[in-house]
Amino acid sequence: MADEAGETNTAVEDGEAKQAEEPEVLGDATDSEASGDGRGQKEKPVAESSWSAPILSLARKATETISSGVSYGAALRHPSTGSTAILPAKDSMSIERSNLLSMMKLSIKVLIQSSLSLGRTLDSDYPPLQQFFVVLEHCLKHGLKAKKTFIGQNKSIWGPLELVEKLCPESSDIATSARDLPGLKTGLGRARAWLHLALMQKKVADYMKVLLDHKDLLSEFYDPGALMMEEEGTVIVGMLVGLNVIDANLCIKGEDLDSQVAVIDFSLYLKDPASSETPKDDAKMTAILDQKHYIEELNRHLSGTVTDLQAKMDSLEKTNSKLVEELTAATDRINSLRDEQEQLKKENESILQSSQKKEEATLLDSQVELETYKQTRQGLDEMYNVVWKQYKEEKRIRQELERELELQVGLKQEMEVAMRLLEKDTHEKQDTLAALRLQLDQVKTLNLQMFHKAQQSPFLSCVSRLGLENELRTEKEQRQSMQKALQREQDNSVELRTQLQQLQGLHAVIILCCICVYQRSKLKMEDFKEVNKALKGHAWLKDDEATHCKQCQKEFSISRRKHHCRNCGDIYCNSCSSNELALPSYPRPVRVCDVCHSLLLQRSSSTGS
Repeated sequence: MADEAGETNTAVEDGEAKQAEEPEVLGDATDSEASGDGRGQKEKPVAESSWSAPILSLARKATETISSGVSYGAALRHPSTGSTAILPAKDSMSIERSNLLSMMKLSIKVLIQSSLSLGRTLDSDYPPLQQFFVVLEHCLKHGLKAKKTFIGQNKSIWGPLELVEKLCPESSDIATSARDLPGLKTGLGRARAWLHLALMQKKVADYMKVLLDHKDLLSEFYDPGALMMEEEGTVIVGMLVGLNVIDANLCIKGEDLDSQVAVIDFSLYLKDPASSETPKDDAKMTAILDQKHYIEELNRHLSGTVTDLQAKMDSLEKTNSKLVEELTAATDRINSLRDEQEQLKKENESILQSSQKKEEATLLDSQVELETYKQTRQGLDEMYNVVWKQYKEEKRIRQELERELELQVGLKQEMEVAMRLLEKDTHEKQDTLAALRLQLDQVKTLNLQMFHKAQQSPFLSCVSRLGLENELRTEKEQRQSMQKALQREQDNSVELRTQLQQLQGLHAVIILCCICVYQRSKLKMEDFKEVNKALKGHAWLKDDEATHCKQCQKEFSISRRKHHCRNCGDIYCNSCSSNELALPSYPRPVRVCDVCHSLLLQRSSSTGS
């Protein structure tokens, strides 16, 4: 690299010796701007953008550096001027930077002059443009660190250029395009493609400025004395701003960017003094450069406006796409809602028809049931009247029996009192009879004593014997009368006991009759309650209120139909309501459920018993 830089420096010095009087285009343009030329001031806008001013100052500095380099070369070639200059010693890195800076200045100058003189869009086959990319590649390679790989050491400028994507998100498109280009296998080829795309975007200076603002990141790729790490890099960025006036239309696909040889052709920069430009051409070039700067500023403002409009257009496109998606979703939703509405209308019509049919069937059933209810009510009214009359008759009979029972109870109580009195009298008479018997025994004892005494004296015995016979006769008569009275009392007692037993049997019969009457009246009351309940009516369950059988809990279907129990009014299936019984409210046997059937049978059996 040092040899190439030395050859470049020699070629530049020779070219500058032939063109010692050649005016500096960029320097003149800068001087004309600094001196305040009236024409330039009228054509340029009053206010410059905030970021282009430092770049223009860097361009002026680069011009002054180049001019000083030319003066330094002229002093070396013309020692006869009488001035003795003491030149300071420079290291090889600074000389290389100076040579590359001079070559970049010449390549940019020739590229701008030739493009303005031709007045057309540049393509990839244009020689000055090719040489510009070669010089720019040499500048980027200066002081580049070599990376060690398995194959060997490799120097590639693709590494620093990849940093631009991280530092400036706007360059992600060209970085992605450079990576995705077919046929590019090396980092150098991708870096060349990236430079071509950046030139077409007119953002080479902007991207290079972003790199130079982050030299801490560049230190990973460049040595401390590299061009990109020193002030010469900043000067080159200022000169690259002038390339924004060029329109480049480069075709990258199909070109072999990996194997191109980066050789600088100095024939484009070494000119004959006879064919040098005249002062008139210099003035024309100065005017063109002034116009170029004005157009450049205007283009930057327009680019900013276009960028803003593009961002707004992108946001509007996104909003429009969202609205289109929402509109599509809303349209789909509306269509689905319409389909659902049509389906609901059909279902509503079918439900309405089925409900009308059910209503008609229910109306017919209700009419039949109303007629049946009227007939049943009439029969129940008649039965109610008959039962009510029977109830009154049974009530009257019960009252009479209760009164008779009360009389019988009173008679029983009187008979019990009489029996107690009779038993008391009998006991008293038995006590009297026992006392009489005792007296009779005593009399007999006395008679025996008197008889013995009489035997001893015949007269006294006759007299005593007569007295004793009289007394004995009297005692016998009293005894007979008392036995007759006792017999009468015993007969009366037996008769009273017989009457008492008859009264007890009659009392039991009366009690049984009362119990029977009570049971009959109770049954009549239950029948009356049932009739009254039938008159009031059970809750006749509607068809649509029952979905399962009340007894077996099976769901109703087409094969398992609904049936009403005529006694309780609930709905059962056919198997749970297959019995028929004669009810008081119906003239003929009707359908009843199993529960009511067993209950009615049990009640009828208890009534019969």
